[in-house]
Amino acid sequence: MTDGQRQYGPLGSTLVIIPTYNEAENIKPIVSRVRSAVPEAHVLIADDNSPDGTGKLADELAATDDKVHVLHRKGKEGLGAAYLAGFRWGIDNGHDVLVEMDADGSHQPEELPRLLTALKGADLVLGSRWVPGGRVVNWPKYREVLSRGGSTYSRVMLDVPIRDVTGGFRAFRVATLEGLGLDEVASQGYCFQVDLARRAVQAGYHVVEVPITFVDRELGDSKMSRDIVVEALWRITAWGIGSKVSKIRGR
Repeated sequence: MTDGQRQYGPLGSTLVIIPTYNEAENIKPIVSRVRSAVPEAHVLIADDNSPDGTGKLADELAATDDKVHVLHRKGKEGLGAAYLAGFRWGIDNGHDVLVEMDADGSHQPEELPRLLTALKGADLVLGSRWVPGGRVVNWPKYREVLSRGGSTYSRVMLDVPIRDVTGGFRAFRVATLEGLGLDEVASQGYCFQVDLARRAVQAGYHVVEVPITFVDRELGDSKMSRDIVVEALWRITAWGIGSKVSKIRGR
């Protein structure tokens, strides 16, 4: 498939990156579902030294499956840092496609084939809750309002044509990630997702959204916090103002 005059090559080797912190109840079921949904893909569990033993369970999975790998990190440093470490591991180990996915079951592994199919004609594919066909299940209303509002605010402030800017179920071609200036990414939390999305649009990459069903976690605790929301708000505002000032000065 092509985007304009661009010819996209085959996808190659896929690595699904699953960051974990205290996901002992979820890690085995989610890895099992990923391996069933995309048997040809590898899985990397990036564990932030979970005190509940998630890392040990991940090691047990890796010991019995040569397509499951574990990256043990020193401590909890945020979602962004975990994904950046996972990206570097994937690139260093020769993978061509890197997928972001939560450990808590909110992202359905059974929808991975749809994302990867869409990536055959794109640079980046986002699993979207807010495009036609996308939906959320078992979410309290305030979470939906917060997520929809965050995506709308990000889209307007940053001038990006993406409906679900904050979503974290994504498939990247490695060439796309290498063109985003990952060494300059400092954002953590869920703002990390906004940062990568805006960088992809600004770099001119072809970004596609496909509908997903997002299911609220049933086990374990959410990592969302007031600090994460505050960080996202001020960073997005600063990026948006900076971009608008640059455009005015460039006229």
